[in-house]
Amino acid sequence: MKSVVVIGSGNVAEALARALARNTHYRLSQVFGRNHERTQAIASMCGCPFGCLPERPLPADIYLIAVSDRAVSGLSASLDFGGAVVAHTAGSVALTELSERIARRGVFYPLQTFTAGRDIPLDDVPLLVEAEDPETETELRLLAEALSRRVLRATSDQRLRLHLAAVFACNFANRMFAIGQELLGEYRLAPDLLAPLIAETTAKAVQSPSAAAVQTGPARRNDTPTMEKHLALLSGHPELQNLYQEISLNIWETSKKT
Repeated sequence: MKSVVVIGSGNVAEALARALARNTHYRLSQVFGRNHERTQAIASMCGCPFGCLPERPLPADIYLIAVSDRAVSGLSASLDFGGAVVAHTAGSVALTELSERIARRGVFYPLQTFTAGRDIPLDDVPLLVEAEDPETETELRLLAEALSRRVLRATSDQRLRLHLAAVFACNFANRMFAIGQELLGEYRLAPDLLAPLIAETTAKAVQSPSAAAVQTGPARRNDTPTMEKHLALLSGHPELQNLYQEISLNIWETSKKT
């Protein structure tokens, strides 16, 4: 059974460590990170040892570097991995940003949003792999297939484009949800009134062949009177007025083409 060390103490590290701890084909031998308390907490969840800098990680067959994008290069250059496979997990970081000292470099990118404390099964999460040589790619692909049914090969350029699309579909969409909740709080209405709407909006987008095909709302209908009322309500939030107008215009312009 091959061993894996997860390096990092953030949300992606926790998700990968949890998935590996449940896996019967690979052994999670250690969680290794900078933050002592958080690294120990993840290792405790997973029932494995932990280690922190300035120590060295335990020997392993595969190291997954799940740290912030800016930390990938420096951290990969600061540790000696021997002849093991080393892969980072970032969507917008090129494979070549791993240290040239690493003999077997790769990427192991889960296309999902992760939050501390939420245990998300990886079965249907796309896992995108890349490597400099066929043997390393095979190692990463086999690991990915042990965790997910959706494993694809993606170049650094393709991953960057996927990451951009994910920012719109996830991070920006979540910010819109948050703005809606904040406005309801300002109007002394319960923010959780939006929960069923958010759930159905997401479900429709996922289940439809195209999210654009299920677009609704005043901008889709070019309902100018309603939009003007909304803009008046936002008079105390000029930044939200601008955002409302920009998004509404985009929806109307693209809806005319469908």
